[in-house]
Amino acid sequence: MKASEIRALSNAEVLKQLEEAHEELFNLRFRLATRQLGNHREIPRVRKQISRLKTILRERELGI
Repeated sequence: MKASEIRALSNAEVLKQLEEAHEELFNLRFRLATRQLGNHREIPRVRKQISRLKTILRERELGI
């Protein structure tokens, strides 16, 4: 999801997306530890998504 798409969401929806991304990251790390993860590039993708979501939430807090 791009930053422009995230900005179109409400705060509640962004928080929901953030929670889902954290769950996905947990599951990916678990699969990595049990050697069931096929594509290891998924972990940085999810981490970047979490960063995007947190950045947009912070921008809204600051009123930017």
